[in-house]
Amino acid sequence: MHEAITPAGMAPPNANYAQATLVTNATRWLHMAGQVGVDTDGTVPPGVRAQARIIWRNIDTLLAAASMSADDIVSLTTYVVASAAGEGLAEAMAERDVYMAGRLVASTLLTVPALVRPEFLIEIVVIAAR
Repeated sequence: MHEAITPAGMAPPNANYAQATLVTNATRWLHMAGQVGVDTDGTVPPGVRAQARIIWRNIDTLLAAASMSADDIVSLTTYVVASAAGEGLAEAMAERDVYMAGRLVASTLLTVPALVRPEFLIEIVVIAAR
């Protein structure tokens, strides 16, 4: 079980996320490696939005393999390549909001100079608990 913590007495989050996530009675934790936008055929589409859609699909696949769902996500860390950050940050946040469908979890969004391969524009790390 987890709940979003957004206490009074501090500034509200800058987007659709919680300042913290309280996890109680979890017996199973899933820590994912950073997910990048590689499609099932090995291709990487151009653009943050297209890569983010693949990433969220892959996150769903990993959650299902662990008998979990998006409801079990407690924390997200998103890395966007700085050269793609202008439009890319908004696209990354929009795709996160579509996938999370109103579920608020702890979330961090960072710009980085590069990821491991030059075609990768976004990488997302997820922690889930059930």
